[in-house]
Amino acid sequence: MHDGRQSLDFTAINAAVLAVAGPVLFRLAPGGTVQAGEYVALNPRRADHRLGSFRVNMRTGRWADFATGDRGGDIISYAAYAWNCSQVEAARALARMIGIEIGARAHG
Repeated sequence: MHDGRQSLDFTAINAAVLAVAGPVLFRLAPGGTVQAGEYVALNPRRADHRLGSFRVNMRTGRWADFATGDRGGDIISYAAYAWNCSQVEAARALARMIGIEIGARAHG
């Protein structure tokens, strides 16, 4: 069964999203600030009340919640975490968000 992974270029989607990281991160976790190249926001997955422990590196996409130990290596894994979905679903949603065409089938 085809799950869509073959038609997704995760590296290209990550790179394209990082090129416009600020607006995308604001949509994923509204109300954050940029500090030394990191987006610092409240963790959208828990009752976070203070800025500081949740950060996303705007150059690499690596992210971490230092209060809980949750972390990931790229912007797609962060979106999957924030939206509580698979990385395939997150990659597709991020691509749509920034206007990348995906989903062309190799064989009809």
